[in-house]
Amino acid sequence: MTTRIAIDCMGGDHGPSVTVPAAIHFLAEHPAAHLVLVGQEDVLRPLLASHARDSRLRIVHASEIVGMDESPSLALRNKKNSSMRVALNLVKAGEADACVSAGNTGALMAISRFVLKMLPGIDRPALCGPLPTVKGHTHMLDLGANVDCGAEHLLQFGIMAATLVAATEHKERPTVGILNIGAEEIKGNEVVKAAAGLLRASDLNFVGNVEGDGIYQGEADVIVCDGFVGNVALKTSEGLAQMLASSLRSEFKRNWLTKIAALIAISVLNNFKRRFDHRLYNGAILLGLRGISVKSHGSADVLAFGNAISRAYDAAENRVVERIISCLPQMIPVPAALESV
Repeated sequence: MTTRIAIDCMGGDHGPSVTVPAAIHFLAEHPAAHLVLVGQEDVLRPLLASHARDSRLRIVHASEIVGMDESPSLALRNKKNSSMRVALNLVKAGEADACVSAGNTGALMAISRFVLKMLPGIDRPALCGPLPTVKGHTHMLDLGANVDCGAEHLLQFGIMAATLVAATEHKERPTVGILNIGAEEIKGNEVVKAAAGLLRASDLNFVGNVEGDGIYQGEADVIVCDGFVGNVALKTSEGLAQMLASSLRSEFKRNWLTKIAALIAISVLNNFKRRFDHRLYNGAILLGLRGISVKSHGSADVLAFGNAISRAYDAAENRVVERIISCLPQMIPVPAALESV
Protein backbone atom coordinates (compact mmCIF):
# COMPACT_ATOMS: atom_id res chain seq x y z
CA MET A 1 0.00 0.00 0.00
CA THR A 2 1.28 3.46 -0.91
CA THR A 3 2.05 5.77 2.01
CA ARG A 4 0.97 9.38 1.45
CA ILE A 5 2.22 12.33 3.50
CA ALA A 6 0.49 15.73 3.51
CA ILE A 7 2.90 18.62 4.02
CA ASP A 8 1.94 22.06 5.29
CA CYS A 9 4.26 23.89 2.91
CA MET A 10 3.47 27.39 4.16
CA GLY A 11 4.26 26.85 7.86
CA GLY A 12 7.49 27.60 9.70
CA ASP A 13 9.98 30.43 9.62
CA HIS A 14 11.04 29.72 6.02
CA GLY A 15 7.93 28.27 4.38
CA PRO A 16 8.16 26.84 0.83
CA SER A 17 11.86 27.74 0.45
CA VAL A 18 12.56 24.86 2.88
CA THR A 19 9.50 22.60 2.76
CA VAL A 20 9.44 22.10 -1.03
CA PRO A 21 13.16 21.22 -1.48
CA ALA A 22 12.90 18.91 1.55
CA ALA A 23 9.92 17.17 -0.06
CA ILE A 24 11.81 16.70 -3.34
CA HIS A 25 14.87 15.29 -1.54
CA PHE A 26 12.66 12.96 0.49
CA LEU A 27 11.04 11.53 -2.64
CA ALA A 28 14.46 10.90 -4.17
CA GLU A 29 15.27 8.67 -1.19
CA HIS A 30 11.80 7.06 -0.87
CA PRO A 31 10.64 6.09 -4.36
CA ALA A 32 7.50 4.35 -3.04
CA ALA A 33 6.21 7.40 -1.14
CA HIS A 34 3.67 9.96 -2.35
CA LEU A 35 3.55 13.55 -1.08
CA VAL A 36 0.69 16.05 -1.07
CA LEU A 37 2.03 19.61 -0.93
CA VAL A 38 -0.54 21.91 0.65
CA GLY A 39 -0.36 25.67 0.25
CA GLN A 40 -0.81 28.56 -2.12
CA GLU A 41 -0.61 27.00 -5.57
CA ASP A 42 0.83 30.05 -7.31
CA VAL A 43 3.76 29.96 -4.86
CA LEU A 44 4.33 26.20 -4.91
CA ARG A 45 4.01 25.40 -8.62
CA PRO A 46 7.06 27.41 -9.82
CA LEU A 47 9.21 25.64 -7.21
CA LEU A 48 8.17 22.31 -8.70
CA ALA A 49 8.72 23.21 -12.34
CA SER A 50 11.33 20.50 -12.89
CA HIS A 51 9.14 17.91 -11.16
CA ALA A 52 5.82 18.81 -12.77
CA ARG A 53 5.43 15.33 -14.28
CA ASP A 54 6.23 13.40 -11.12
CA SER A 55 3.05 11.47 -10.33
CA ARG A 56 4.19 11.07 -6.72
CA LEU A 57 3.77 14.81 -6.09
CA ARG A 58 0.41 16.53 -5.86
CA ILE A 59 -0.48 20.12 -4.96
CA VAL A 60 -3.61 20.93 -2.96
CA HIS A 61 -4.41 24.62 -2.84
CA ALA A 62 -4.95 26.36 0.51
CA SER A 63 -5.42 30.12 0.45
CA GLU A 64 -4.60 30.94 4.09
CA ILE A 65 -1.50 30.71 6.32
CA VAL A 66 -1.39 30.36 10.10
CA GLY A 67 1.13 32.88 11.46
CA MET A 68 3.85 31.71 13.82
CA ASP A 69 2.63 34.10 16.53
CA GLU A 70 -1.09 33.69 15.84
CA SER A 71 -3.55 32.70 18.57
CA PRO A 72 -4.29 28.95 18.31
CA SER A 73 -7.97 29.52 19.08
CA LEU A 74 -8.28 32.18 16.37
CA ALA A 75 -6.45 29.99 13.87
CA LEU A 76 -8.85 27.15 14.66
CA ARG A 77 -11.98 29.30 14.35
CA ASN A 78 -11.11 31.72 11.58
CA LYS A 79 -8.71 29.99 9.19
CA LYS A 80 -10.54 26.96 7.91
CA ASN A 81 -8.66 27.10 4.59
CA SER A 82 -5.17 27.39 6.08
CA SER A 83 -2.49 25.06 4.74
CA MET A 84 -2.27 23.48 8.19
CA ARG A 85 -6.01 22.79 8.43
CA VAL A 86 -6.29 21.52 4.86
CA ALA A 87 -3.34 19.13 5.35
CA LEU A 88 -4.95 17.69 8.49
CA ASN A 89 -8.31 17.41 6.73
CA LEU A 90 -6.61 15.22 4.11
CA VAL A 91 -5.51 12.86 6.89
CA LYS A 92 -9.02 12.78 8.35
CA ALA A 93 -10.52 12.07 4.91
CA GLY A 94 -8.09 9.21 4.29
CA GLU A 95 -6.38 11.00 1.39
CA ALA A 96 -3.12 11.14 3.38
CA ASP A 97 -1.65 8.88 6.05
CA ALA A 98 0.15 11.62 8.02
CA CYS A 99 0.64 15.37 8.19
CA VAL A 100 3.88 17.32 8.75
CA SER A 101 4.03 21.00 9.69
CA ALA A 102 6.70 23.43 10.89
CA GLY A 103 4.01 25.95 11.76
CA ASN A 104 2.66 27.41 14.98
CA THR A 105 2.91 24.66 17.63
CA GLY A 106 -0.18 25.68 19.61
CA ALA A 107 -2.26 25.96 16.45
CA LEU A 108 -1.09 22.58 15.17
CA MET A 109 -2.01 20.92 18.46
CA ALA A 110 -5.42 22.61 18.62
CA ILE A 111 -6.32 21.94 14.99
CA SER A 112 -4.95 18.38 15.09
CA ARG A 113 -7.07 17.56 18.12
CA PHE A 114 -10.17 19.18 16.63
CA VAL A 115 -9.84 17.59 13.18
CA LEU A 116 -8.42 14.14 13.98
CA LYS A 117 -10.04 13.59 17.42
CA MET A 118 -8.63 11.58 20.31
CA LEU A 119 -8.06 7.84 20.38
CA PRO A 120 -10.41 5.81 22.64
CA GLY A 121 -8.89 5.51 26.09
CA ILE A 122 -6.54 8.48 25.65
CA ASP A 123 -7.36 11.73 27.44
CA ARG A 124 -4.70 14.06 26.03
CA PRO A 125 -2.28 14.14 23.09
CA ALA A 126 1.46 14.32 23.85
CA LEU A 127 4.44 15.47 21.81
CA CYS A 128 7.02 12.69 21.53
CA GLY A 129 10.44 13.29 20.01
CA PRO A 130 13.88 11.64 19.88
CA LEU A 131 16.95 12.84 21.78
CA PRO A 132 20.56 11.68 21.25
CA THR A 133 22.24 9.50 23.89
CA VAL A 134 25.60 7.77 24.30
CA LYS A 135 23.85 4.56 23.22
CA GLY A 136 22.02 6.04 20.23
CA HIS A 137 18.81 7.87 21.10
CA THR A 138 15.80 7.87 23.38
CA HIS A 139 12.22 9.11 22.97
CA MET A 140 10.83 11.60 25.48
CA LEU A 141 7.29 12.84 26.02
CA ASP A 142 5.55 15.08 26.71
CA LEU A 143 7.66 17.87 25.18
CA GLY A 144 5.18 20.67 25.77
CA ALA A 145 1.61 19.79 24.85
CA ASN A 146 0.40 19.40 28.47
CA VAL A 147 1.76 21.62 31.23
CA ASP A 148 -0.12 19.77 33.98
CA CYS A 149 -0.70 16.02 33.93
CA GLY A 150 -2.24 13.41 36.18
CA ALA A 151 -0.72 10.01 36.86
CA GLU A 152 -3.11 8.32 34.40
CA HIS A 153 -2.00 10.68 31.64
CA LEU A 154 1.66 9.77 32.21
CA LEU A 155 0.75 6.08 32.01
CA GLN A 156 -1.00 6.69 28.70
CA PHE A 157 2.05 8.58 27.43
CA GLY A 158 4.29 5.65 28.32
CA ILE A 159 2.06 3.14 26.52
CA MET A 160 1.87 5.25 23.37
CA ALA A 161 5.59 5.99 23.19
CA ALA A 162 6.57 2.38 23.88
CA THR A 163 4.25 1.30 21.08
CA LEU A 164 5.81 3.88 18.75
CA VAL A 165 9.34 2.68 19.50
CA ALA A 166 8.36 -0.99 19.20
CA ALA A 167 6.75 -0.32 15.81
CA THR A 168 9.29 1.98 14.18
CA GLU A 169 12.49 0.55 15.68
CA HIS A 170 11.33 -3.08 15.88
CA LYS A 171 12.12 -3.46 19.58
CA GLU A 172 9.87 -6.07 21.13
CA ARG A 173 9.92 -4.66 24.68
CA PRO A 174 11.36 -1.13 24.77
CA THR A 175 12.34 0.08 28.23
CA VAL A 176 10.31 2.88 29.82
CA GLY A 177 11.42 5.23 32.59
CA ILE A 178 9.87 8.22 34.31
CA LEU A 179 11.84 11.45 34.70
CA ASN A 180 12.39 12.20 38.39
CA ILE A 181 14.72 13.92 40.86
CA GLY A 182 16.14 10.65 42.18
CA ALA A 183 16.40 6.95 41.41
CA GLU A 184 14.72 5.85 44.65
CA GLU A 185 11.00 4.98 44.59
CA ILE A 186 10.26 7.42 47.43
CA LYS A 187 11.52 10.41 45.40
CA GLY A 188 9.33 12.80 43.41
CA ASN A 189 6.04 14.60 43.86
CA GLU A 190 2.78 12.76 44.40
CA VAL A 191 1.83 12.69 40.71
CA VAL A 192 5.17 11.22 39.63
CA LYS A 193 5.13 8.61 42.39
CA ALA A 194 1.56 7.63 41.52
CA ALA A 195 2.45 7.46 37.82
CA ALA A 196 5.47 5.28 38.60
CA GLY A 197 3.14 2.90 40.45
CA LEU A 198 0.80 2.69 37.47
CA LEU A 199 3.68 2.16 35.04
CA ARG A 200 5.13 -0.55 37.28
CA ALA A 201 1.76 -2.35 37.45
CA SER A 202 1.25 -2.17 33.68
CA ASP A 203 2.59 -4.60 31.11
CA LEU A 204 5.28 -2.12 30.06
CA ASN A 205 8.99 -2.86 30.49
CA PHE A 206 9.28 -0.23 33.22
CA VAL A 207 12.81 0.41 34.56
CA GLY A 208 11.91 2.98 37.24
CA ASN A 209 13.01 6.54 37.81
CA VAL A 210 15.44 8.27 35.45
CA GLU A 211 17.29 11.38 36.61
CA GLY A 212 18.13 14.23 34.25
CA ASP A 213 21.61 12.95 33.46
CA GLY A 214 20.14 9.53 32.69
CA ILE A 215 18.36 10.93 29.64
CA TYR A 216 21.64 11.19 27.73
CA GLN A 217 23.11 8.06 29.29
CA GLY A 218 20.42 6.13 27.45
CA GLU A 219 18.93 4.58 30.58
CA ALA A 220 15.57 3.99 28.86
CA ASP A 221 14.17 3.81 25.33
CA VAL A 222 11.24 5.97 26.46
CA ILE A 223 11.25 8.69 29.13
CA VAL A 224 7.91 9.92 30.43
CA CYS A 225 7.27 13.35 31.99
CA ASP A 226 4.71 16.14 31.90
CA GLY A 227 4.93 18.84 29.25
CA PHE A 228 6.28 21.50 31.58
CA VAL A 229 9.25 19.40 32.70
CA GLY A 230 9.79 17.93 29.23
CA ASN A 231 9.87 21.28 27.47
CA VAL A 232 12.22 22.80 30.06
CA ALA A 233 14.54 19.78 29.78
CA LEU A 234 14.48 19.97 25.97
CA LYS A 235 15.14 23.71 25.75
CA THR A 236 17.84 23.53 28.44
CA SER A 237 19.58 20.76 26.50
CA GLU A 238 19.38 22.71 23.26
CA GLY A 239 20.76 25.83 24.95
CA LEU A 240 23.61 23.89 26.54
CA ALA A 241 24.52 22.31 23.20
CA GLN A 242 24.58 25.71 21.50
CA MET A 243 26.72 27.19 24.29
CA LEU A 244 29.23 24.33 24.15
CA ALA A 245 29.49 24.54 20.36
CA SER A 246 30.00 28.31 20.50
CA SER A 247 32.58 28.05 23.30
CA LEU A 248 34.47 25.33 21.45
CA ARG A 249 34.67 27.44 18.30
CA SER A 250 35.90 30.43 20.32
CA GLU A 251 38.58 28.38 22.05
CA PHE A 252 39.92 26.93 18.79
CA LYS A 253 40.14 30.44 17.31
CA ARG A 254 41.96 31.91 20.32
CA ASN A 255 45.49 31.88 18.81
CA TRP A 256 47.63 30.18 16.16
CA LEU A 257 48.36 27.18 18.40
CA THR A 258 44.69 26.48 19.03
CA LYS A 259 43.97 26.90 15.30
CA ILE A 260 46.58 24.24 14.54
CA ALA A 261 44.99 22.01 17.19
CA ALA A 262 41.65 22.50 15.48
CA LEU A 263 43.10 21.37 12.16
CA ILE A 264 44.54 18.25 13.79
CA ALA A 265 41.22 17.46 15.47
CA ILE A 266 39.02 18.33 12.48
CA SER A 267 37.91 14.75 11.72
CA VAL A 268 36.98 14.14 15.37
CA LEU A 269 35.07 17.42 15.52
CA ASN A 270 33.20 16.66 12.29
CA ASN A 271 32.22 13.20 13.54
CA PHE A 272 31.06 14.70 16.84
CA LYS A 273 28.99 17.31 14.99
CA ARG A 274 27.37 14.70 12.75
CA ARG A 275 26.50 12.45 15.68
CA PHE A 276 24.84 15.15 17.75
CA ASP A 277 23.45 17.32 14.94
CA HIS A 278 20.04 18.44 16.26
CA ARG A 279 18.66 18.42 12.72
CA LEU A 280 18.83 14.62 12.69
CA TYR A 281 16.36 14.49 15.59
CA ASN A 282 13.82 16.95 14.20
CA GLY A 283 10.15 16.01 14.23
CA ALA A 284 7.93 15.30 17.25
CA ILE A 285 4.84 13.13 16.80
CA LEU A 286 1.62 14.24 18.46
CA LEU A 287 0.57 10.87 19.92
CA GLY A 288 -2.97 10.10 21.05
CA LEU A 289 -4.87 11.17 17.94
CA ARG A 290 -6.79 9.16 15.34
CA GLY A 291 -4.18 10.15 12.79
CA ILE A 292 -0.51 11.07 12.57
CA SER A 293 0.48 14.72 13.02
CA VAL A 294 4.19 15.61 13.17
CA LYS A 295 5.58 18.93 14.41
CA SER A 296 8.85 20.15 12.92
CA HIS A 297 10.94 22.94 14.43
CA GLY A 298 9.82 26.24 12.97
CA SER A 299 13.41 27.17 12.09
CA ALA A 300 14.16 23.83 10.41
CA ASP A 301 16.33 23.81 7.30
CA VAL A 302 15.97 21.36 4.41
CA LEU A 303 17.83 18.54 6.19
CA ALA A 304 15.87 18.96 9.42
CA PHE A 305 12.47 19.18 7.73
CA GLY A 306 13.32 16.13 5.64
CA ASN A 307 13.87 14.20 8.86
CA ALA A 308 10.46 15.31 10.13
CA ILE A 309 8.90 13.92 6.93
CA SER A 310 10.80 10.67 7.47
CA ARG A 311 9.45 10.43 11.02
CA ALA A 312 5.89 10.80 9.76
CA TYR A 313 6.53 8.28 6.98
CA ASP A 314 7.93 5.66 9.38
CA ALA A 315 5.00 6.08 11.77
CA ALA A 316 2.49 5.70 8.94
CA GLU A 317 4.32 2.76 7.34
CA ASN A 318 4.39 0.91 10.66
CA ARG A 319 0.73 1.59 11.46
CA VAL A 320 1.50 3.26 14.79
CA VAL A 321 -2.04 4.53 15.42
CA GLU A 322 -3.56 1.08 14.89
CA ARG A 323 -0.93 -0.50 17.15
CA ILE A 324 -1.64 1.97 19.95
CA ILE A 325 -5.34 1.17 19.75
CA SER A 326 -4.66 -2.56 20.02
CA CYS A 327 -2.15 -2.17 22.90
CA LEU A 328 -4.20 0.03 25.21
CA PRO A 329 -6.56 -2.62 26.65
CA GLN A 330 -3.65 -5.02 27.30
CA MET A 331 -1.33 -2.59 29.05
CA ILE A 332 -3.56 -0.52 31.32
CA PRO A 333 -3.66 -2.20 34.78
CA VAL A 334 -7.03 -3.15 36.25
CA PRO A 335 -7.75 -1.23 39.48
CA ALA A 336 -7.57 -3.48 42.56
CA ALA A 337 -11.20 -2.71 43.40
CA LEU A 338 -12.34 -4.26 40.11
CA GLU A 339 -10.22 -7.40 40.18
CA SER A 340 -12.69 -9.25 42.38
CA VAL A 341 -15.77 -8.19 40.40
